[in-house]
Amino acid sequence: MRPARPGVAVVALLVSASLLALGAAPAGGPPAGPLPERMADTGGGRQLITAVAPRTGSTTGTVTWWDRRGGRWVRAGSAPARFGAKGLVEGAARRQGTNTTPTGLYGLPYAFGTEPAPRGTEYPYRPVRRDSWWCQDNGSRSYNRWTEPRPADCAAAEAEHLVTYGARYAHALVVGFNYDRPVRGRGAGIFLHVNGRGATAGCVSVPAGAMRRILAWADPAARPHLAVGTSGGATAITRY
Repeated sequence: MRPARPGVAVVALLVSASLLALGAAPAGGPPAGPLPERMADTGGGRQLITAVAPRTGSTTGTVTWWDRRGGRWVRAGSAPARFGAKGLVEGAARRQGTNTTPTGLYGLPYAFGTEPAPRGTEYPYRPVRRDSWWCQDNGSRSYNRWTEPRPADCAAAEAEHLVTYGARYAHALVVGFNYDRPVRGRGAGIFLHVNGRGATAGCVSVPAGAMRRILAWADPAARPHLAVGTSGGATAITRY
């Protein structure tokens, strides 16, 4: 995603005041179980991706994907992750153009890529074409949406020409931040995608091999979600 732009209607439902840090161990008591079992809300599906940074100012952390099996959450894989160049911020407070990754619990509407879907991919997958754009223009009716071609009311300078992102968008998942009812000024074009050279403009990124494994693993029938948060900060998880 380019230097972030706004968008997303706040349908904020605080998942849990006690879940101030994604992955925080409970004070006292028995040893902590797997991260999803300590979360008040995992989206209601049988799959979950967690993206955890040490602190809100961090630009790196870990992405882990989980399966719900026999009433328990089981880790299916993990990889190093990168976050926004300015760290993380609570989703409802995010502003477009701040290079921050929004924390929260989000759906994953569909996948896309400049390359064909990895073998085994069952998730809805859109191929990137020469006229594929992601509109981030606050004045456009297509704000925070994929468009083919770019509409007249979406300025090219306020949109991502997806094919130009090459290997970074070889494979990606759309993150449902500010997506269902976009709020102008909150941000657009938040994805889980392949690493570039460094920190992102607000997305979450992982190595190319990990992105391929995630897409081959993701099952739309299992309704996977992405939870973004910190392991030791004061970031509440808000659901949109």
